[in-house]
Amino acid sequence: MTPNSVRLADDGLARCAWVGEDEQYLRYHDDEWGVELRGDQALFEKLTLEAFQSGLSWITILRRREGFRRAFDGFDWHRIAGYGENDVERLMGDDGIIRNRAKIDATISNARVLVDWLDAEPGGLDAMIWSHRPAPRPQRATSLADVPAHTHESHSLARALKQRGLRFVGPTTAYALMQSAGLVDDHVAGCWRAN
Repeated sequence: MTPNSVRLADDGLARCAWVGEDEQYLRYHDDEWGVELRGDQALFEKLTLEAFQSGLSWITILRRREGFRRAFDGFDWHRIAGYGENDVERLMGDDGIIRNRAKIDATISNARVLVDWLDAEPGGLDAMIWSHRPAPRPQRATSLADVPAHTHESHSLARALKQRGLRFVGPTTAYALMQSAGLVDDHVAGCWRAN
């Protein structure tokens, strides 16, 4: 195990070193990250949050997750698809979320794609995402530096999502989604969740 790949927390558990000491981050690492997540609605939320995370740390998004849920009507894509310019301005003024116009516009555009797609094919987002699940790795990464930022499968998933018309879904965002939704398990060797 490479030094600094895991960190011993005050509760006596060794965790992936990126977690630090923040209680919310600890709960996320222990209860959500790398745990299988299914369903169009849950995956749309996760995909949207991962897109907003682009260029930022995940804790920044995690601390605002409830604000995002409130601001985006619980990630109900039917409601978001109906957003107009007044809603964009409302969101740009909402300090409970990340106020990035390109990401807000992409979320609304993505919701409109989902209305057309998932009304005709319920479960389609879930099926597409999970069809890109890679084979399990033969052994765990022993260092955070060994955990990839993107993979062949995340490039393929990003292409498939873009072909459907979704935006802000590059291979790095797709891989972050794969990690957080449990398609891959990147808890490093020595982390209690890896055991």
